[in-house]
Amino acid sequence: MNKLIIGAIIMTTAIASATTGTALPLDQEWDKTFPKSEKVEHSRATFKNRFGITLAADVYKPKCATGRLAAIAVSGPFGAVKEQASGLYAQTLAEYGFLAIAFDPSYTGESSGEPRYVASPDINTEDFQAAVDYLVSRDDVDSGKIGICGICGWGGLAINAAAIDTRVKATLASTMYDMTRVTANGYFDAEDSADKRREKRVQLNTQRNADFATGRAELAGGVPDVLPDDAPQFFKDYHAYYKTPRGYHPRSLNSNGGWNKTSALSFLNAKLLAYANEIESAVMVMHGEKAHSRYFGETAFKKLSGDNKELVIVPDASHCDLYDGGGKNAIPFDRIAAFYKKNLK
Repeated sequence: MNKLIIGAIIMTTAIASATTGTALPLDQEWDKTFPKSEKVEHSRATFKNRFGITLAADVYKPKCATGRLAAIAVSGPFGAVKEQASGLYAQTLAEYGFLAIAFDPSYTGESSGEPRYVASPDINTEDFQAAVDYLVSRDDVDSGKIGICGICGWGGLAINAAAIDTRVKATLASTMYDMTRVTANGYFDAEDSADKRREKRVQLNTQRNADFATGRAELAGGVPDVLPDDAPQFFKDYHAYYKTPRGYHPRSLNSNGGWNKTSALSFLNAKLLAYANEIESAVMVMHGEKAHSRYFGETAFKKLSGDNKELVIVPDASHCDLYDGGGKNAIPFDRIAAFYKKNLK
């Protein structure tokens, strides 16, 4: 059955791309992992990046807002979709008076791109820049007051985007991963050696051969349905978010089949934070006190320069607590909003 007919049956609407007229079938039902705010108008949008991929986004705007607003583009976590944590951040920021969008990165969620479920340090940095393109084009956005927010793996990508894009005036990297570091060095840098990296390259290039032979990109698998007894606590935290009603979403990679296995290749040879020290605009790096990933954020913060940089450590919070509050309102949205208001003025 034609994809657009299926889309109509499940109550989707084809929304035209802001730049080319390309249409994506976007679900119009409220299918988020968080409740809809009565203070915010919600709509859908699409826009293209410079690689020709059409990105799907949710737009959150304060009700009764007038004039041109400061605007923020949000994405992440790595392997999530806009109906999860990024949508919660965007909707909440709209409650504070910003126009905010949460978008699905290339090859994931409702965004286009084939093969599916590919990540790339270049393309995903461009995704943030394309989101800025879209925000700048809106009549209700002040083009001089643009911020971005990256969660988990998109935190490192947001810092990379801020190093490239001078239109970005304020960046939040929340509970960030540096995906290039963890890919090349393993967790806690336990695999930081040339021999270990060569093993990964051999494995991934062997997988390329297999994918080419079958004509199908094999997936790495998302968070498993059942964890082993000896799983580390942060794996248990991921499971508690992605595999339960708290955070599960049918389009989420982490909730289901995971990334394309060979996505890791491009991250092995890249350095997302290479020019972080040259970022002149404001940056907030935020991590939970108990987050296994905290070392990524603290390293990133040390690379930043200038008195408009902040490191925020949230007491008693884990990595995933900063996805949705962890049932204890762990995300300091008052402080986040104050950071953006100070730097988007």
